[in-house]
Amino acid sequence: MAIVKPFKALRPPKDLADKVACLPYDVMSTDEAKIMARGNKYSLLHITRAEIDLPKGIDVHSEEVYRKSYENFIKWQKNKWLVQDKEAKFYIYAQTMEGRTQYGLLACASVDDYLDGVIKKHELTRPDKEEDRMIHVRTNNANIEPVFFTYPAVKEIDKIVDLVVRHQEPEYDFVADDGFGHHFWVINDRAHITEIENLFRDKVPFTYVADGHHRTAAAALVGKEKREKNPGYTGDEEFNYFMAVHFPDKQLKIIDYNRLIKDLNGNTADEFIEKLGESFIITRPGPDIYKPERLHVFSMYLEGEWYKLEAKEHVYDDTDPIAALDVTILTSRVLSPILDIQDLRRSKRIEFVGGIRGLGELKKRVDSGEMKVAFALYPVSMEQLINIADTGNIMPPKTTWFEPKLRSGLAIHLLD
Repeated sequence: MAIVKPFKALRPPKDLADKVACLPYDVMSTDEAKIMARGNKYSLLHITRAEIDLPKGIDVHSEEVYRKSYENFIKWQKNKWLVQDKEAKFYIYAQTMEGRTQYGLLACASVDDYLDGVIKKHELTRPDKEEDRMIHVRTNNANIEPVFFTYPAVKEIDKIVDLVVRHQEPEYDFVADDGFGHHFWVINDRAHITEIENLFRDKVPFTYVADGHHRTAAAALVGKEKREKNPGYTGDEEFNYFMAVHFPDKQLKIIDYNRLIKDLNGNTADEFIEKLGESFIITRPGPDIYKPERLHVFSMYLEGEWYKLEAKEHVYDDTDPIAALDVTILTSRVLSPILDIQDLRRSKRIEFVGGIRGLGELKKRVDSGEMKVAFALYPVSMEQLINIADTGNIMPPKTTWFEPKLRSGLAIHLLD
């Protein structure tokens, strides 16, 4: 069963929360981070993307960048832009997008749960990305950014969260520059804290990494390292835990993750469409942007026209968690055999666009000539994600996209 633990969060004063808070490190380039932090000396980007305070062109994985991150982290604490709570607490972190609010429990997850498979994952991680985040955790001796977890909803936990939200003023409450709302409560009641710990232990068999697989792996592996360096550890030390926001599965919604392709691999548009006809029923729904309305239906934009591609029954297997995925169908029936894109992680001929940008972004980039064809997919469901994790399978690259992204900087977990 899952372990969650309260912790003494290092967090900003009320009046600085919206200035310190920033998007996660991995959803932006260095240049974008510089623009986001411009004119804001409080932004946590000075810690998570410390290269923005160093000369242009510096290697983002250099020792100098990690050292600058630590230097800024200490400065933020000295300046009281980040202040540690005196007692261990749980926190509620809620996000609002397009009128829908999801409520997460910010708590420490267990390194043991990760190592033992109680925390389940659905994506592969790359050692180089793991090592980058491990160095960041080691250097700062802290989990600077939370990871995004989900768990099977428990009505008693929902009830406690609802009670706090209805009867207590939020500690932070702001709308970020992307228009998404962020709300944060501190759970002070010791009885509630104990009850939440017990409910997770008794009623939550597994938790799931929704977003942030590399940060999760890095946090757990640094905890394991610290144990090895401290053979007399008791299990109560902070390095045995790492910070995550746990959302009940029923509140989460995955959005589409779409594909742009640079060329047709030597095919003309007519030849390409003819080959698609072997696996799909192809229709033209009209001049307007067409968005897939169900699983196994795709949208394609090619040479100024939108197409509806409905997968024929023989091309998928809904009894197999991976074969049932639309990303699998697209790869096995289009990207690999027709377009000769064999490695989605490394190919320079394909790009991935989160659905948050809208299908208009796909149209724009094809119309500009930068890309030749675009494919929009119906979003993966939470049920599919959990089924894949439960069966020990791994999703293909770039399958899920969660919005809103967790804002970093509202809470930090120190490892000592």
